[in-house]
Amino acid sequence: MVRPRRIRRIFFKPNVTYFKPAGVPLRNLKEVILSFDESEALRLIDIEGMEQNEAARKMEISQPTLSRLLKYGRRKLADAVINGPVSYTHLRAHETSLHL
Repeated sequence: MVRPRRIRRIFFKPNVTYFKPAGVPLRNLKEVILSFDESEALRLIDIEGMEQNEAARKMEISQPTLSRLLKYGRRKLADAVINGPVSYTHLRAHETSLHL
């Protein structure tokens, strides 16, 4: 049996929900979903400059889990920038706890 997923603490809500290349209609693009927990991991490490252990403690997850979130989030962002799909941020309420 799989153990239940820990609730991840999120301390911000993005103001922008879509990123897309200029001049390309949405119907011509594929969608890439960047979850709130991936966004929070990217924000804490890449923008706030936290160490992974500190960011993991703040989100109440393990450092290896944070590392996976960074890996997947960075891959999605690189794909969006280089290949031009839409990147959409969304919240799955059952696994994320917002602390605004």
